[in-house]
Amino acid sequence: MIEQIPVELRSPGGKRSNKRLRASGKVPAILYGHKQENVCLSVPRDALAAAVRHGTRLIQLTGAVREQAYIKELQWDTWGKEILHVDLTRVSAHERIRTEVPIELRGDSPGVKAGGRLAQHLHSLAIECEVDKIPEKLVVLITQLELGGSITVKDVTLPEGAKALADPDEVVVVCHAPAGEEEVEEAAPAPGPAEPEVIGRKKAAEEEEEKD
Repeated sequence: MIEQIPVELRSPGGKRSNKRLRASGKVPAILYGHKQENVCLSVPRDALAAAVRHGTRLIQLTGAVREQAYIKELQWDTWGKEILHVDLTRVSAHERIRTEVPIELRGDSPGVKAGGRLAQHLHSLAIECEVDKIPEKLVVLITQLELGGSITVKDVTLPEGAKALADPDEVVVVCHAPAGEEEVEEAAPAPGPAEPEVIGRKKAAEEEEEKD
């Protein structure tokens, strides 16, 4: 079931007004897309934080605006604890979008038990999918990963109707022969999630201008 979040209209404001809004327990937001006008909103901080914590990206707005929206971008404070601003884009049922989904390895690799070490090359995967079928994460089972074996993009199980946007032969994870390193090696730092792109739509309007 899609999480419902109540919203209120707000006047476009600068840093001071947004700071007062946050002090009242709300987060400034902007809603755009589908060739309609941008709408400035305020969202309850706790409700938004709960949705993000649950891995929810698709939400139902209630209150001043009653539309289905996708959490496109979150702006966090310096410590990554408090949400300062949220960008929402309008979506309709069964609309296809492009987004980045994190990859989670699960299970015990026979290759590791034999003394090998894992190297995860992909930490997230760009996919094209209906908005109501976007998974919180993509689970990759490594229970059959033998020494010297690898799992590629084409081996990743996707939601029905979804397609991967990466090279099918790109390696997700490989089990190397033992060389004395740590059991799990990070091949590269996990990249930040790419902004989802609504297919067939123009890119989002410029960010709401902040005034002193």
